Amino acid sequence: MSTNQNVKTRTESDLLGSVEVPCDVLYGVQTLRGLENFPISSFRLDQYPLFVNGLAIVKLGAAIANHELGLLTDEQYEAIAQACREIMEGKHHEFFPVDMIQGGAGTTTNMNANEVIANRALEIMGHERGEYQFCSPNDHVNCSQSTNDAYPSAIHMGLYATHLKLKEHYQALIDSFMRKAEEFAHILKMGRTQLEDAVPMTLGQTFHGFASILKDEIANLDHAAEEFLTINMGATAIGTGICAVPGYAERCTQAIAEITGWNIRLAEDLVGATSDTSCMVGYAAAMKRIATKMNKICNDLRLLASGPRCGLGEFNLPARQPGSSIMPGKVNPVIPEVMNQIAYKVIGNELCVTMCNEAAQMELNAMEPVMAQCCFESADL
Repeated sequence: MSTNQNVKTRTESDLLGSVEVPCDVLYGVQTLRGLENFPISSFRLDQYPLFVNGLAIVKLGAAIANHELGLLTDEQYEAIAQACREIMEGKHHEFFPVDMIQGGAGTTTNMNANEVIANRALEIMGHERGEYQFCSPNDHVNCSQSTNDAYPSAIHMGLYATHLKLKEHYQALIDSFMRKAEEFAHILKMGRTQLEDAVPMTLGQTFHGFASILKDEIANLDHAAEEFLTINMGATAIGTGICAVPGYAERCTQAIAEITGWNIRLAEDLVGATSDTSCMVGYAAAMKRIATKMNKICNDLRLLASGPRCGLGEFNLPARQPGSSIMPGKVNPVIPEVMNQIAYKVIGNELCVTMCNEAAQMELNAMEPVMAQCCFESADL
């Protein structure tokens, strides 16, 4: 693996051999291998801060449980906990550069988190980065865990936090439509079915209808997001619980609930939960329902504003920019147009999530990384 000769490095090793890691980064050898193996997309882990925070939440919960069970010293626990809390505060996110889309069922992402937390903990303890005999990414930060439980649990934490944020923006949109409904309450327009004139109505009724069909989806979003609160921490490899001591799963789950303030629950069957990614299918589907409704609203706005002389021209959308490089005075409905495109992207992401869920094999779904990327991206869009 090549490195810039002018960059000061430290030597780190794994089962494949030794690698020179730049001294100015908190990640280590396995993150570097992931960077080399997966230059796949423009979607980097650090672009999804709530997911990075989810990783820190899971690692902090694990550290609390491991410390109480005597598996971490006081010094190791306190340093790991401080490192995790710093990440949850938004620090060190630049050291999560791996591609969201990756092979290995999320191992690169899990090790990226383990290495960043371990090296920051070493600094807190007064050691040099890479001196893993004092705090190891695998033996201490990843103690009692596997990527099979830490990674999906972190996805759940990140997506639930994303859901709460998405709901705020979604409610603001609904409230905006409701304000327009009141503003336009006394403006008459023609109601239409099958593109033909039907009966008169008010423009306020049209906008109230937009608001109501969107408001109906809040319950569906909440119901789908509720599944993210069930996690499989303690499942370790494929749900067997190997390398986790009795009581760890329950204490870790309780710690994560205390950290987040959410009603976090441990899955009843850890083997089944470890291979089941259908919660992302449910949430992607809930977002798709909203996307199809937004598409209908935007299509209506574009059609009713068409013209202004030879279309319906029933109302004017606010002019946002000149609409042509050659036709003077033309203005396009650019905001509904871009919303249509976003809706199509969300619909496409839902299909990707569905196909990936179906692709689970035996005791694990190796397609989780792109499923997570699609869900985070759709919510952000």
